[in-house]
Amino acid sequence: MSSTVGRLLVAPPALRDPNFTEAVVFVLTHNDEGAFGLVLNRPSEVPVSTVLPAWEDRCTWPANVFSGGPVQLNAAVGLVRVTGPTEGVAVALGDLGTVDLERDPMLMPAITDLRVFAGYSGWGAEQLDGEIATGGWIVVDAAPGDPFDPQPKTLWTRVVARQGGVLASLARTPNPEWN
Repeated sequence: MSSTVGRLLVAPPALRDPNFTEAVVFVLTHNDEGAFGLVLNRPSEVPVSTVLPAWEDRCTWPANVFSGGPVQLNAAVGLVRVTGPTEGVAVALGDLGTVDLERDPMLMPAITDLRVFAGYSGWGAEQLDGEIATGGWIVVDAAPGDPFDPQPKTLWTRVVARQGGVLASLARTPNPEWN
């Protein structure tokens, strides 16, 4: 299977895992050792100011902690967009990377966007490849604004709809569990 780095994993309607129902996962790492990503459309009710007050002013709206996935829920991951090289930022994809949230945010002027995630989505070696091969995920290209979308709760519907064709029809299909 080819790498999904920088792409989105979109949960198909048939995915029954409550951790990933209608999830949109941005993949940051995918190699022989496994994969690592963040669920982009699960904002919590917890403001970043309550857990990382120094970073609140750097957050992209909504400035809440997001649920990045079911792995290590006590770990905070900062996803950032940068405008230049910045010490303390692991730039994974062009202008996107992760930031060490223990650093002083005032020493990082090149950060233009920030989302804080509690936990992450992770897969062991070849696990994600197997899930994709059996239809467990739909892999699509990410748009530049997806990681910091200001309306994250509707991201799944919009990502699916912009694919066109049969896939776009999923965005208009009601979920039978809503009844």
